Amino acid sequence: MFDNNRTNSLDILPSLIAALCWGAMFPIAASALHHVDPFPLTAIRYGVAAIVFLGLLYAIEGRKAIDTGGRGVELFILGSIGFAGFNLLSYVGLEHTRPQDAALIVASQPLLMVLALWLMYKQAPARTTLAAMGVALLGVTLVITRGHPTQLSGGGGDLMILIGAAMWVVYTLGARRFPEFSPLRYTAISAGYGTLTILAATAVAVGVGSEQLPGVHDLTAVWGQIAFVVFLGGIVGVLAWNEGIKRLGPPNGSLFINLVPVVTFVIAIEQGYRPGAIELTGALLTMLALIGANLAGRQLSWRPSKLVSAVTRS
Repeated sequence: MFDNNRTNSLDILPSLIAALCWGAMFPIAASALHHVDPFPLTAIRYGVAAIVFLGLLYAIEGRKAIDTGGRGVELFILGSIGFAGFNLLSYVGLEHTRPQDAALIVASQPLLMVLALWLMYKQAPARTTLAAMGVALLGVTLVITRGHPTQLSGGGGDLMILIGAAMWVVYTLGARRFPEFSPLRYTAISAGYGTLTILAATAVAVGVGSEQLPGVHDLTAVWGQIAFVVFLGGIVGVLAWNEGIKRLGPPNGSLFINLVPVVTFVIAIEQGYRPGAIELTGALLTMLALIGANLAGRQLSWRPSKLVSAVTRS
């Protein structure tokens, strides 16, 4: 899979850590949502993560790196689409679907990226990629419907997560508009702006009564889950992903996103869930399609230089 002349076994460690963090995050976040509503949980997560990212940016690149260069509105819009849109929809959707469904949908983002490039930039994918997209769609459908397409198990939850994943793709493509920004700079500044939107949306949701601020008892009941979502899912996972992309390159590094639903499924099985044959077949089809599309994508002429490095997961 990897070019041994350029990588060694330790180079895969950051990408592996990111996949493990994100794969575990879905069932852990689902557990936290029993005590903390989606909007406050997202606000806590990125209220902390954004401060850490901005602190790292200041420490590594200096004070000037925090300057938006007169493009604050653009970064605010992209950060709101990516961090607020993706994470709020994902957590609300997670209340209405299974963690393994959510992980599989989010892992399909590389194919959503191909579709977005096709629609937005007229960069037509190869036939093998189109075939992989079809197989992945079939696989996801088998998983979330358990083989009964007329009976969606997640209902609106799956759709919310899919829309959120598409919004993250838009945010990621936005990195192309900032070639002079390092991945950390684009991530930190846009995360800061996105967090402002998250906090505002949370205030509105609490004000109209659709969400409730957690009490001390609620927070202490799931403090471990919150710590994982904030630090391992939100900070360590992002930094490890970016480091893995730097070490392995986008083609090899992005392969590890396919481990996310595997980890989530393993945790669900350890918790007592017993998937049926159709569901396992769908999961296998999806992951094979994602890997196949990634391998086929190595032959494409487009190579977003900073695009994948800017990818940060909730």
